[in-house]
Amino acid sequence: MKPQNDLLSATGTTIFTVMSALAVQHGAINLGQGFPDYDGPDDVIEAAAAALKDGRNQYPPLTGVPELRAAVAAHNKRFYGIEADPNSEVIVTSGATEAITACLMAVLNPGDECVLIEPLYDTYLPVVRMLGAIPKLVRLSPPKWELPRAELAAAFGPKTKAILFNTPMNPTGKVFTSAELAFLASLVEKHDAYAICDEVYEHLTFDGWKHIPLMTLPGMRERCMRIGSAGKTFSLTGWKVGYITCDRSLAPNVAKAHQNLTFTTPPNLQRGVAVGLAKEDAYFEGLSTSLQARRDRLAKGLAELGFGVLPTQGSYFITTDFRPLGFNGDDVAFCRMLTEEAKVTAIPVTAFYASADAPSHYARFAFCKGEAVIDAALERMRNWLASRSGRQLTAVAG
Repeated sequence: MKPQNDLLSATGTTIFTVMSALAVQHGAINLGQGFPDYDGPDDVIEAAAAALKDGRNQYPPLTGVPELRAAVAAHNKRFYGIEADPNSEVIVTSGATEAITACLMAVLNPGDECVLIEPLYDTYLPVVRMLGAIPKLVRLSPPKWELPRAELAAAFGPKTKAILFNTPMNPTGKVFTSAELAFLASLVEKHDAYAICDEVYEHLTFDGWKHIPLMTLPGMRERCMRIGSAGKTFSLTGWKVGYITCDRSLAPNVAKAHQNLTFTTPPNLQRGVAVGLAKEDAYFEGLSTSLQARRDRLAKGLAELGFGVLPTQGSYFITTDFRPLGFNGDDVAFCRMLTEEAKVTAIPVTAFYASADAPSHYARFAFCKGEAVIDAALERMRNWLASRSGRQLTAVAG
């Protein structure tokens, strides 16, 4: 038979699928994949359930139901002072991953260059390549993950069409500073480029850090496509409802891409999310406060076990250095051993890099779990390490 698509055939199964399956196989507590083990707000769920029975279950408008588009526009104004027309500058998508793909499709042609920042979410690179564009990678270095300005400037050039940019950042937990954003914006403007802004963790920031959308900086309003996620903001990841805010000059192409990907998103879920986005400030403040407490609980426990724990300013994730435990293998081997022996699952951070020279001694843990689950995972790792006391950890085969 003739060969199938070369790029997809060469792309391995996502690490999240691999590690989650391994967790099930070994009865492990899954701190790998970033989904909460608790449900979202009752009023949001009840609104979506009621909307199923109101007789409006046929195709909704391509760009989203009016209630949600208006709610997204109001949310932009309320939190960031961004004025957006809900009828011409908001598009609802089937999740943020689709939103990212639609935004890239809207502006990239084959041969265009797109700047990406490593470590990066694992769907970014395949989509850029499938569109025939050329990725230009810029790497952040732990533990501070500071923006390397010279390297970033060098990645931009005459063929640069866009940058795909994530803050708060997965997997690092970094929130980009106003100075870093200003430098990035200057490059976008200088090179007449666009910015696809993955901001799904916008309300999940800690220790006084605040998310600043790149769109709010001078000169960026017409160049940015800002992506939000109901899954992350309302702990309803299975709903797969995302939303894009962009200038009216960009919206038609984004909408055409969305039309050719999924066309639309379940209308009852959209109406539920509209209720969520209108919730009082206390909800959004409580979301970050609650997650910060979980972050602190897991970070403290991991540090007591001997892990090197890197700072986390936002998102669902903690990055840890496992070298202090005395392990002599790479991160894939460590995460496999942790799952099989300790019955706790983490994600190897090399999964977020494109090249083989990535740092291979970090594991990412998700803290968007109940306190009892976090405590149980820590107890399992404590018992596992105690059982190995006096013996060096060794890599497992496979």
